[in-house]
Amino acid sequence: MGVVIETVVWEPKPLLHIFLFCSSFFCVFLLPCMSTISNRTSTYLDLDSFSTSIPASFLRFQRSFLLVYSLASVMEGLESIYGEFEYAYYGLSKEHMVVSLCAGSVASLLIGTSLGILSDIIGQRKVCVLFCFLHLVVGFWKSVSRHPSVWMASICLSLASSIFSFGFETWMVVEHDKLGYRKDLLNDTFWLMAFYESASLIGSQALANWLIGDKRVWFLAWAQACLQFSVAVFWILWAPTIVADGREVNLGMIYPCLLGARMLGSTTVPWFFSGPSPVRTEDCLLFAFLTSGFVLSIVAYDYQDIGFLVTLFCLFHACVGLILPSLARLRTMYIPNELRGGMISLSAAPASAVVLLVLIQKGYYQNIGNAVVMAFAAFGLFTAAGCMHLLKRWGKQPHHDVHKLG
Repeated sequence: MGVVIETVVWEPKPLLHIFLFCSSFFCVFLLPCMSTISNRTSTYLDLDSFSTSIPASFLRFQRSFLLVYSLASVMEGLESIYGEFEYAYYGLSKEHMVVSLCAGSVASLLIGTSLGILSDIIGQRKVCVLFCFLHLVVGFWKSVSRHPSVWMASICLSLASSIFSFGFETWMVVEHDKLGYRKDLLNDTFWLMAFYESASLIGSQALANWLIGDKRVWFLAWAQACLQFSVAVFWILWAPTIVADGREVNLGMIYPCLLGARMLGSTTVPWFFSGPSPVRTEDCLLFAFLTSGFVLSIVAYDYQDIGFLVTLFCLFHACVGLILPSLARLRTMYIPNELRGGMISLSAAPASAVVLLVLIQKGYYQNIGNAVVMAFAAFGLFTAAGCMHLLKRWGKQPHHDVHKLG
């Protein structure tokens, strides 16, 4: 007779989270009331102890530092939350995990202990910049490589953790003394550092829980934003580009050609994706983004032949007609319905912001020309092609599941 063992994933009750949050915020909110009562009592004992109020410049300094410290805490938390789970994700055995952790510990022992002395020599700010640089190196390494060197990542993160343990506190105290603030004001900054660090680490956990396995969302959002920006730039500049040489052109006859090219591009989608096909959606989008990027790059050189320009414009819109339904197909595959509308609308925000910046700089200040704007749009399309390449490399969905949507 077989025995069935049920697996139960233990997790703390939500009431514990609510209790801890409420207790922390009650302590913070009640602190001003208790401080007022304490100040009133102390005035009978020592009238000079509270004669000096907290300067506004110190509050600005404190808030600026806490903002930087919170961002550093988020960086530290994102890299240290999952630990062995990340090593297992890259296929490491337990022996390799132990070796990589030992490498990080040795680096902290031999190099990390001397970084504090180095900060006293070269300055605390430079060491804090080194902390950020180490995290950026590891993050970039993981984003471009499917199998990054775990040893190097462990060493870099261990050194960054060593810097985090002393660098920001020392930097704050040194700057505090340089600005001539009272020593007793450090007490509030110390407990606020611990409070903000914990809050930032909680935010890191929530952010990591949301991002784990959701890199596709960012790739698709960036590709959508780049496409929207390039299309907006095209509709702003296509007519001035054609009539730039002063010749008369019937734009009303060219406009239907552009939309017809987009319609033609959309009709190629079922040819690629209906039924069994060796072409993946990511491959098709990679080719379309590269082609449209090259088209805008050529247009950026401001060719004067109208027929050549119209041909390029039609090719661009044919690519757009192919890209739009293909991106919608990938969104159906990779993005939950609960996030679909928000992702599409939020991806429009950076595109609209850049378009507004371009309009201000070009139309009002006359700082940039049409060629620069076109080249910038082409660069965005090339980065979208890179996103499609990474999406193909990191995609977990089997190839045959892709065609079930056709």
